[in-house]
Amino acid sequence: MEQSPYPVLIGGKKKVTQEIAKVRFPYTGEVYAEVCQAGPVEIKEAVAAASRGFEETRVLSTHARARILDTLACRIHERSGELAEVLVMEGGKTRKFAATEVARAETTVRTAAEEAKRIYGEIIPLDWGSESEGRTGYLRRFPLGPVLGIVPFNFPLNLACHKLAPAIAAGNSVILKPSSATPVSSLLLGDMAVEAGLPPDAISVLPCPVGRAEQLAKDPRIAYLSFTGSCPVGWHLREIAGRKKVCLELGGNAAVIVHEDANLAYAASRIATGGFTNAGQVCISVQRVLIHRPVYDKARDLILAAASKLVFGDPRDPATDIGPMLDRIKAEQAYAKVQDAVRQGARCLCGGTLEGTMFAPTILEGTSPGMRVNCEEVFAPVISLVPYDTFEEAVRLANDGEYGLQAGIFTQDIDRAFSAFEEMEVGCVQVNDIPTFRADHMPYGGTKGSGTGREGPRYAIEEMTEQRLLVINRQGGA
Repeated sequence: MEQSPYPVLIGGKKKVTQEIAKVRFPYTGEVYAEVCQAGPVEIKEAVAAASRGFEETRVLSTHARARILDTLACRIHERSGELAEVLVMEGGKTRKFAATEVARAETTVRTAAEEAKRIYGEIIPLDWGSESEGRTGYLRRFPLGPVLGIVPFNFPLNLACHKLAPAIAAGNSVILKPSSATPVSSLLLGDMAVEAGLPPDAISVLPCPVGRAEQLAKDPRIAYLSFTGSCPVGWHLREIAGRKKVCLELGGNAAVIVHEDANLAYAASRIATGGFTNAGQVCISVQRVLIHRPVYDKARDLILAAASKLVFGDPRDPATDIGPMLDRIKAEQAYAKVQDAVRQGARCLCGGTLEGTMFAPTILEGTSPGMRVNCEEVFAPVISLVPYDTFEEAVRLANDGEYGLQAGIFTQDIDRAFSAFEEMEVGCVQVNDIPTFRADHMPYGGTKGSGTGREGPRYAIEEMTEQRLLVINRQGGA
């Protein structure tokens, strides 16, 4: 029996529309699901519902918000097998990586439930001068209003949770706009949020072409825009968003520095993982590996050996480590950058082949900073090995470019680690690990072209709320 198209979710209610989009399994190209698309009418209905829903969510008690989120986390746990299967089929994630994402999504929601109880205020004595005697300030955070969360294809469940869960914790209503390629997981998440007790008007999930998201971004009733995706789209949405607050989590070309005192075997293993996990379709994927010249040859051989152990193939196979890229167009765009580098003199040490969406894990050397594999985001299973002579040179190379999301440094020298922390122009420096590491409760975001604002439930709650001050003049009441 054929599966009916998934309906859109508007104010907690399912609605079937006439426009249908196909969701394809990236490994074979076969149709996995059909999904109804939201049009201008549905978008207007969703914003109206979010405005009504906010009137309910903003007065929910702390324990009610936390209970909704705890219940949602339990629903995710109960349906973990189903959700992992969806991630494999709609996004081409390997089975083991899909299971990891579902577990992370549960953790993200549970963390938001805890942080809902920690939205603290402050009491401020104002009697610093004779003119303000008897006055005390009471500072509190209040929810902003409807939140628009635009979710990318590469982590469609966990990043949806990073937008939905803090919004609920803060007392806001939410509209999720999932990637057109991976909408099913967000639709299931929306259903589970309603089941968990979120007021129905407070949640809508709108699969639609990316251009229609502009209607949502421009709407003044949307109080906060959280976007994860490409740099051009993100900065464009910020330009048209008006006065609303905006958080952008954008691209990167993350660098790793491997100094001569590093644990080379460990560094090599982590670099192979960070460069090729999810077929390199991670904004903090390892892309540039800067290796101290005295250990360059040894580190290169260890990285090649680590990469050779990774299993490349069908993401449905539990043994597979690296599966397909999302679609042929994205794969061909990334492959063109590798071909450009080789034409300009770079050497391909392994991989360098593309068949359909299957981009073989690729390691290059002999690249230069101006090559597109270095100065642009490749977003594919491609890393470049670059030797350096001094640590200062490595930091300069890491900082060279328009991105600044995360970076890694492998060293045993604490002074060198703190020097990197002070000098590297990124949102996070990882010492003795790859930039691809992210704990879901940590502050996450970039500098320069990589975006603005921070995610992580506690930090997203701060972004999704505003401070309001109450001043009491005790003398005036006498």
